[in-house]
Amino acid sequence: MKKKKRILFFCKHNSCRSQMAEAFLKHRTGNRFDVFSAGLSPRPIHPLVYTVMDEAGIDIRKQTPKSIDLYLGREPLDEIIIVCQESEAECPRLYPFALHVERWPLPDPALEKNGSEAMLEVFRKTRDRIKENIKIWLMQHKEK
Repeated sequence: MKKKKRILFFCKHNSCRSQMAEAFLKHRTGNRFDVFSAGLSPRPIHPLVYTVMDEAGIDIRKQTPKSIDLYLGREPLDEIIIVCQESEAECPRLYPFALHVERWPLPDPALEKNGSEAMLEVFRKTRDRIKENIKIWLMQHKEK
């Protein structure tokens, strides 16, 4: 039996973008891949992540923030996808632990400062960009 590829979505806090990406890939592919997400310094999942993912029809309440330390140096990862801008300086230490590292530099939606409606809209846009990135990624990995 062919071993499933192990895919890790990585961002600074594992509280927004990487959680959404993990959920979308699992939702789109079922058990085709082993999919994880993690961060440098995990924080609780932002409440608006639940809101915007519910709008997309995906319940992520069973997902939890995790530290990258749970994955590095253990079973090899086939791919790490970095979904944030602010962790770029930390990324070189990821290279030995994955066969491939890809970057989707998305701004942190939690940094929006123009009120709750504006923040919700930024979370929706981030969700939609991640959904589109997952779609493109899947097209690129169709036969792999």
